[in-house]
Formats: sequence, C-alpha cells, structure tokens
Amino acid sequence: MNGNILDTLKERGFIKQTVYEDELKEMLARESVPFYIGFDPTADSLHVGHFMQLVIMKWMQDAGHKPIVLIGGGTAMVGDPSGRTDMRAMMTKETIAHHVECFKRQMARFVRFEGENAAIVVNNADWLLSLNYIDFLRDIGVHFSVNKMLTAECFKTRMERGLSFLEFNYMLMQAYDFLVLHQKYGCSLELGGDDQWSNILAGADLIRRKEHKPAFAMTTALLTTSEGKKMGKTQKGALWLDENKTSPYEFYQYWRNTADEDVEKCFRMLTFLPLEEIAELCRYRDERMNAAKERLAFELTKMVHGAEKAEKAQSEARAAFGGAGEMPTVEIPASTPNLVAALVAAGLCKSNGEARRLIEQGGVSVGGEKATDFNMPLPAGEFVLHKGKKVHVKVVLK
Repeated sequence: MNGNILDTLKERGFIKQTVYEDELKEMLARESVPFYIGFDPTADSLHVGHFMQLVIMKWMQDAGHKPIVLIGGGTAMVGDPSGRTDMRAMMTKETIAHHVECFKRQMARFVRFEGENAAIVVNNADWLLSLNYIDFLRDIGVHFSVNKMLTAECFKTRMERGLSFLEFNYMLMQAYDFLVLHQKYGCSLELGGDDQWSNILAGADLIRRKEHKPAFAMTTALLTTSEGKKMGKTQKGALWLDENKTSPYEFYQYWRNTADEDVEKCFRMLTFLPLEEIAELCRYRDERMNAAKERLAFELTKMVHGAEKAEKAQSEARAAFGGAGEMPTVEIPASTPNLVAALVAAGLCKSNGEARRLIEQGGVSVGGEKATDFNMPLPAGEFVLHKGKKVHVKVVLK
C-alpha cells in the first residue's frame, strides 16, 4: 500500500479541495480505505469528462484502497442541477439499466473487479426508489439547513431561471448515498469533480453528524484548457470512450491536436507516466513538442481502446499528415454521382446542404486540390478526401 497517495495526487495536479486533510492523509497511510465516485448514467457511454475520475480510481486502487463505483440509477431519475441552467430529462429504468452495463465494460479497462481490494459497482436505485418520504424527511432532512443549501454553488446558476423542488432534493439524496455506502461498506471518502463540492461535502457532514464517525470529501480539478474551456468537446459533441460514438482515430487525433501549453497537464492528469519522463517529453517548447503530442495521443488511446487500435490510429494519423502508415479507408458505391454525395456517403457530412456549405467555405480537397464544384466528378478507383486540415479519409469506389 502506498501511504503517500494523497501526495501523489497532489503532485500530479488532481486535488482541488479537501476537508480534514491531515486526518485523511493519516487514514490513507494506515489502512485500506473504501471510497466512492458517482456516475450518472445519462448516456450509453462514458466520455472524456469521466476520464479523470477513472484515472484517479486506478491510482487509489493501486495504492491499496477499494473503489466503489456508484451508478446513479435513482438520482438520474431526478437530475443533478450542478453546472446546468436547465432541467435534465428523466429516463426510464430500462434505459438506465442498459447504460449501467455499458459503463461497467468501459470501466474494466481502468479498475480491477476481481482480486484484492476489487472494485464493486452499486446502483443507488436499490435504496432510493423504495424510500419512505416521511421517514426520509425525519431521519435525513432534519440535518439540513435550507438557508445553507441555498448558498451552495450548485444551486446558484439555477436560481434565476427557477429551481424545481425535484432538483432541490438532489443534494439530500447524494448525501444519503454516502451515508448508505458508509453503513454498508465502511465507505469514508467520496471523490468527484470540483463542481460537486457542495454535494460531496453535504454527505461527509451528514455522516459526521448522524454516525459520529470520520468521513471525508475530496474534489478534483476539472479538465480544462489553458483558456479555461472544458476539454473533450468536439464539433460533433462529446469525446466518447465508446468507439462506435468516437472512433479510435478521432480519439487519437483529438489528443494529437492538444495545444502546446496543455500537453504537460494532460500527461500528468490522464496518464500514469512518471513525472520525470513527462518533464523530459515536454522539455522543448518548439517543433519537438509534436513527439510529445504523439505519445500523449498514443497513451490515452491505448488506455481506452487497447494497444492494437492505438497503433492503428497512430499509423493512420501519420499517413494523413506525414505520408507514412495507413489512413482510415471507407468504401462508397461506385455509382456515387458527385463530390457532395461522396462527402455524405463517406460520413464526413450529415447532409447534402452541409456538404455544399463546406465546399463553399473552401474546406474540402480531393487529393491535393481544393474542391470548388459541387458536381465535381469523382476520380476513378480510389482517392483521398480531405475535410479541413484534420480529417483525411481514403475513399474506395466499389
């Protein structure tokens, strides 16, 4: 067991806020600590916003601590107002159950579900959906001050547009989750993104008030660029960990195009490379940074999709930009009439209108020539289609 895991997480830039830090550090050094991180199953795949939580779970498990993955099957039926200005759509139990199964498969690449201090997955629907409301108010609600709750950051952005009573209950339910996990599994630490600070703190406070036992809250810095924007957003939306939503090539290319000033931070927070190696990789702030970006993209793609697909993505990227290796290949019907139809058939545009606009804006090249004619006939056999500067596909007419 690594007694300095808190120091390790700090050195790599993870930790944003903690409470009773000295006491927590001593406990982490002394014993195996069950801890939990919550995931709301609002989609059938995790995305880069979850990536850092998966990495932290692995760091903690490798240091001898026990991960509890809490799937918010119950809370997802209410919706977390944190960081939102609108109300979340409510999902059916069947949809949530499907999402839970998808999450488990992706998480297995990061944490062990067998052996010593194996991770477990629990669903808060198991205890939230059968709650007696009167008992809950008397047993849990009595420990919460409405005045204090209204000062929480997670509610402030919603107050102007109106905060439903449904959502106002979210903090109590998340705090209750922590209490249940403490009672069932001895869980004494909750981890999450810094936008969850108020909710996490409420749970630790509830345990200390009700159980008179130690409980700790710790949040991680959000993954943002040097300009303060959240990472993981693309033109298509979120950067997903499911290859059917974001291909390994697209995933690789996203990280290959990381801004120079963000490369070292991404290495520290998203990979397990030693800090000394990271410092050496990012030592030069010139064209040699491209080698560091390639390594970053490869390491992250390998973690999510495996070594074989990471090597293929790297080969395809090098082919597109450096003339070596293989780039992505797509087959379209030989009867495809023109460039507009080819862009849609190859999956580079969603509609003929989008394809026309892209050509008008000078964003399409066939081979090495910029396309200007919507009705341009296609070269025979195969050709390379370029969309902007970052998307390059070999098109084969079949």
